[in-house]
Amino acid sequence: MDLILLGTGNAMVTRCYNTCFALRQGEDFLLVDAGGGNGILRQTEDAGLSFTHLHHLFVTHAHTDHVLGVVWVVRAVASLINKGSYHGTLTIWCHDVVLGILEPLCRALLPAKLSRHIGESIRFVPIAPGDSLHCLGMELTVFDIFSTKAKQYGFRAVLPDGQVLVCLGDEPCHPDCQELVRGCDWLLTEAFCLYDDREEFHPYEKHHSTVLDAAKLAQALDVRHLILYHTEDQTLATRKERYSAEARSVYHGQVFVPDDLEIIRLSGGDK
Repeated sequence: MDLILLGTGNAMVTRCYNTCFALRQGEDFLLVDAGGGNGILRQTEDAGLSFTHLHHLFVTHAHTDHVLGVVWVVRAVASLINKGSYHGTLTIWCHDVVLGILEPLCRALLPAKLSRHIGESIRFVPIAPGDSLHCLGMELTVFDIFSTKAKQYGFRAVLPDGQVLVCLGDEPCHPDCQELVRGCDWLLTEAFCLYDDREEFHPYEKHHSTVLDAAKLAQALDVRHLILYHTEDQTLATRKERYSAEARSVYHGQVFVPDDLEIIRLSGGDK
């Protein structure tokens, strides 16, 4: 199974795409969030992903940089259905707040020839903490991240080879979620900026963390591989090198600071 980082930036980036990713097994993939616009179409195309092989989408929360791209995904899939090029069902997993915003938005913005597939071949399915979801040979357990800004869910996934991957959404790990993270093989977590740059980017005001904060937590919770994303985009030229160095100053596992479209092989940590 591969992890493809379709976007790695925060809400207001212009030099990279908003944070979202795909878990790919063969040609099939699970999409987690979709960024803030139709850039998701370019990102999936450049990643070699075809919507004909997308049957599950997990939406963490209702912020614009995570949900608006879903409208374009629905449009793309509905268009394939009309052409007879899509088989099966697209299931969009989300909590009630996201569902209450996103489904009416898709129905309102898409023409009837496309929106008519919502509720049939394209289904919004509400989820709750503790739910067990299955796709691509994985079992995903849903949990509330206890966001301070908006209701947001993450998940703990058991991969087909038994490894555990945890997605925290785009906020720091809440103390009540730490046992879900402890000892996991892969942790995806936001790192808004370097600790040294906190006065410039003000992560704490935005309820985010620095690289140093995320790395210290990963070390304390015995995480094997740490993936940092949802960052600022002003330092892209040096982001990988500098973020990695700051994380490694306190964290002894393997650190990944991916660029958009970077692929990480989720088996033994090899890229």
